[in-house]
Amino acid sequence: MSNASKSVRVIGGGLAGSEAAWQLAQAGVPVCLTEMRPVKSTDAHQTDGLAELVCSNSFRSDDAYGNAVGLLHEEMRRAGSLILSAGDAARVPAGGALAVDRDEFSDRVTATLADHPLITIDRGEIESLDDLGDTMSIVATGPLTSEKLTQSILAVSGEDQLAFFDAIAPIVHKDSIDFTRAWFQSRYDKSAEGGDGKDYINCPMTEAEYEAFIDALIDGPKTEFKDWERDTPYFEGCLPIEVMAERGRETLRFGPMKPVGLTDPNTGTRAHAVVQLRQDNKLGTLYNMVGFQTKLKYGAQSEIFRRIPGLENAEFARLGGIHRNTFLNSPRLLDPMLRLKAKPTVRFAGQITGVEGYVESAAIGLLAGRFAAAEALGRDIAMPPDTTALGALIGHITGGAEESTFQPMNVNFGLFPPLPGDETKKTRKRGRDRKAAQAERALNDIAPWLSSCVGSSGVGAAAE
Repeated sequence: MSNASKSVRVIGGGLAGSEAAWQLAQAGVPVCLTEMRPVKSTDAHQTDGLAELVCSNSFRSDDAYGNAVGLLHEEMRRAGSLILSAGDAARVPAGGALAVDRDEFSDRVTATLADHPLITIDRGEIESLDDLGDTMSIVATGPLTSEKLTQSILAVSGEDQLAFFDAIAPIVHKDSIDFTRAWFQSRYDKSAEGGDGKDYINCPMTEAEYEAFIDALIDGPKTEFKDWERDTPYFEGCLPIEVMAERGRETLRFGPMKPVGLTDPNTGTRAHAVVQLRQDNKLGTLYNMVGFQTKLKYGAQSEIFRRIPGLENAEFARLGGIHRNTFLNSPRLLDPMLRLKAKPTVRFAGQITGVEGYVESAAIGLLAGRFAAAEALGRDIAMPPDTTALGALIGHITGGAEESTFQPMNVNFGLFPPLPGDETKKTRKRGRDRKAAQAERALNDIAPWLSSCVGSSGVGAAAE
């Protein structure tokens, strides 16, 4: 088989796998995308659609010059990302964030990949890395990697654990919310261009209501773990709300229930605490409870969350839940091109590599797809500059992080190298000026890298 005719297998039809398959096919490389649903279901998915959003419907801040994830959005758009293209098309109001109608988003990704002439979608489970033989492959099975494949990865990598717990927030029917208590407002009235600063539903709490709510969270019955799960740690960036409550009674008031930037129109004052809900579909009929991922049992969730002012008669489209996530110690196991050192024909992509967040997972899928396409075509490809969000993120997981303490990481400006002038306090930029300067440098530096990918690797055609 010549280099020009090599095909690549992508395992996992989530955000990373879908993006990797798209990047490969756009480069002219045939792809077999294998997704085990609906042949085998998971504890969290509800459909067999590709790129189903299991937890939140938000891709977080879309501010390219003030937030690292917003910068990552922009770099991915310029790289022809399918995930960002579908996300922009399925967008719903969410202040300065990019949030999507999750069903429309998944439908768009699924249809786009199914219609591509170089992509074959195969439904079934890959149980072992041995099943891949010598075929160039990308494993993007994410946080819900099946137990058999997990054990195979452990055996090949020599690791003894690849897992942590993640939790899901509930979704509420808007027409069941009491708007004599709740109101629409974005924090500090912030909104996307053309918005009205009213992208979130806010439910206020007095001090007494808040204290009673904390007691209920702490005392409520929780999901019991299986014996083999008991030592699995939580990821700090997605703690169940009751675990946060147990860490201190004020923790939630300085986290997802912080009242700052919000004024209750019924009182003209700031509430003691506020529960926010964010639009979850384009029709505006469903809203998810921001930051309310939980391991409370279903009956307790319904009872406790209906104590929130405005949600006394809430009807839930989906209650919260908890599932076991899987990630590699990537600094130890992967090379800079995301190949498994012990089996270089296999790359890993997405959340399983130890990135946290939808966008970060898709970004690593984008890079894995481009790297695999270049290899399949027999062409060289450089790493993205470490001054970019793509480069900083992959640099962290494949070498920048400490092996002994490696944990999943969101993209953030702390991963970027210093700016010119950082040598002294007098010349160092601060605050938003610093972020804007880092973003400007990143977007300047990503352009020649993207051009070189198109010119020398055939990778980089934009999503239509």
